[in-house]
Amino acid sequence: MLYVIGLGPGKEELMSQEALAAIADCEIIVGYSTYMRLILDLVKDKELVANGMRQEIDRCQKAIDLARETGKNVGVVSSGDAGVYGMAGLILELLGDASDVEVKVVPGITASLGAAAVMGAPLMNDFCHISLSDLMTPWEMIEKRLHAAAQGDFVVCLYNPRSKGRPDHLTKALSIMSEYKSEDTIVGIGKDIGRKDEEIILTTIKDLDETLVDMTTIVIVGNKETYVKNGRMITPRGYTL
Repeated sequence: MLYVIGLGPGKEELMSQEALAAIADCEIIVGYSTYMRLILDLVKDKELVANGMRQEIDRCQKAIDLARETGKNVGVVSSGDAGVYGMAGLILELLGDASDVEVKVVPGITASLGAAAVMGAPLMNDFCHISLSDLMTPWEMIEKRLHAAAQGDFVVCLYNPRSKGRPDHLTKALSIMSEYKSEDTIVGIGKDIGRKDEEIILTTIKDLDETLVDMTTIVIVGNKETYVKNGRMITPRGYTL
């Protein structure tokens, strides 16, 4: 069996029982070294195969090869949900039409859901996910998606919002959304959700300090109805109160 396991933010309390059971069932664990460190207490008796960033194809192919060659249960771990910017799709693409390896995708709490729970209830109405990383998607396409989501007044969850290699992408994204959303629109910044340095900042489009945002951050931009009450970010569902 080849498990593709979503670890959530990395905190054991936020992992599903299915994820914990899958990890326990595996003899070999494959993953990005940073994520492996989050679960060291759970994998002490396992064979570990770790590598670095931007080596996803090698990592997933190695996991497939190990499952084929050893006949052992192998687990590929991703932070968040394995099917949301994780390894599930790549594993299935690499396998193609092959049926000799059984795959089970195990879901986890993705960054938007983990952050939303701490912020309050910002995702109570229609929302979407957009990654600002242009490593896999051309920036022109990302811009089109930002225009469409903002014009439709979706709550927008921005993944990979800012890094050293793309320090201006968040500023560009907020500028695009400001064509359709008020600059007073509520924005939630979630840093290191579910980890020891967890921090939530509620601000607005116009007041957002982009220097607070890095690759361990998720940014949730509200819709026109989103507001803050008692320190909680709330997007109304539309109930008559």
